[in-house]
Amino acid sequence: MRILVTGGAGYIGSHFVKLLGKNGSYSLTVLDNLSTGHRSAVTHGELVTIDLGDTASVEALLQKNRFDAIVHFAAHIVVPESVADPLKYYVNNTLNTINLVRLCLTYGIKKFIFSSTAAVYGDPENGVVSEMSPRIPINPYGWSKLMSEQAILDACRAHPDRFRAVILRYFNVAGADPEGEIGQSFPNATHLVKVAAEAALGKRDTVSIFGTDFPTTDGTGIRDYIHVTDLAYLHLIALNYLVAGGKTDIFNCGYGHGYSVREVLDTMKKVSGVDFAVIEAPRRPGDPAKLVADTTKVRTTWGWHPMYDSLEVICRTALEWERNRRY
Repeated sequence: MRILVTGGAGYIGSHFVKLLGKNGSYSLTVLDNLSTGHRSAVTHGELVTIDLGDTASVEALLQKNRFDAIVHFAAHIVVPESVADPLKYYVNNTLNTINLVRLCLTYGIKKFIFSSTAAVYGDPENGVVSEMSPRIPINPYGWSKLMSEQAILDACRAHPDRFRAVILRYFNVAGADPEGEIGQSFPNATHLVKVAAEAALGKRDTVSIFGTDFPTTDGTGIRDYIHVTDLAYLHLIALNYLVAGGKTDIFNCGYGHGYSVREVLDTMKKVSGVDFAVIEAPRRPGDPAKLVADTTKVRTTWGWHPMYDSLEVICRTALEWERNRRY
């Protein structure tokens, strides 16, 4: 099978590329503009440095290769930035996805896996969401992904014999490749586990807690953290599901339980042995109090059993990657 992975030089995409490459059953092409990804992160397949917004070049690539499936990671992902510059997110995340789906229909690419986000749920009342929970984003990042989802689903409904998709709604992705080969190297990272690892290694002076007055047990936000390697496996499962004739569907990707900001920082201090400085700061725009996945569907439909469901493992692999970064 010929697989195109957009954003495959980025954090999550590179972990999937490594997994797919080790499988050995696929011809693999990675499309990435390297704006936040890294050439060294692409451990398998051919890297093509094209911007997804360059529709003519993307079309030429699809016309030439006639891929069997596309796994679409490429996107902007920083919530505060989306609030400050929403059009950047609607163009790169939504418009580029719509154009990619249109090209799939033009060139007969029938299988599509889409990286979505728990941000589509907004700030849910009880903080735990299933795939059928209301989708009311509270930031442009969430809206950009929800609109992309809708376009994909509408294309699937309009062309059921020509196009099927799996939409994966990520919760908080963290950790790094247990073998230490790849990890998160996003510039000016805002992800808590990575920021904490940087602080533990002296790469940052402090870590900020954005909001200590949330209606949670310790006043800080609660999130469902999933190890990046477990998430990569879910993409492989989704690909095999579509190859076997599976129908278009949506799945939450989390562990089904959450940790507060303070719990994450305490765990990183424990695994690193470093009591780094923490500063309390006001809430950021667009941050919900609690966001945890109901994972019943992904576990029952696919029989999924995560391998790295441990906050200590997540923090330890992130720390080791940060300590020995290769790019």
